[in-house]
Amino acid sequence: MIEYIKAALLIIAAILIIISAVGLISLSNTTKNKVYARIHIVGLFDIACIIALIGLGQYLLAGVYFILSPFTAHAIANAYWKNEDRENNVDLMTVEEEVDENHPFIHPKEKMQALESENSEKLKADDRFSVTTIEIDEEE
Repeated sequence: MIEYIKAALLIIAAILIIISAVGLISLSNTTKNKVYARIHIVGLFDIACIIALIGLGQYLLAGVYFILSPFTAHAIANAYWKNEDRENNVDLMTVEEEVDENHPFIHPKEKMQALESENSEKLKADDRFSVTTIEIDEEE
């Protein structure tokens, strides 16, 4: 009887994994907040893995996974929010700041673009390049 319950848990886990895989693959590139949508879909993977671990008799591992997976999902979402989510995070929607002309390492964007276009014109005029090789004698 217990084997049937374990088999049913593994089948349920497999179905959840298939459903969440289809959802993850069918997620459009134009989806707003794609990272957060992916984290929610991966939550189904987490639950499926917990069910599978219970079905395999790994109760302690299932408990640890059950406790740690929300923390990791939150950490990923929080890191994305604080560093890259310019669409939703008002603090990251800043307009380009003024750059000091005399700063030795930071240069205005326009100046860098002008230098790049100047260098690209020189490269177009002379497309040649050279390759240098060094011969190494192992006996020396």
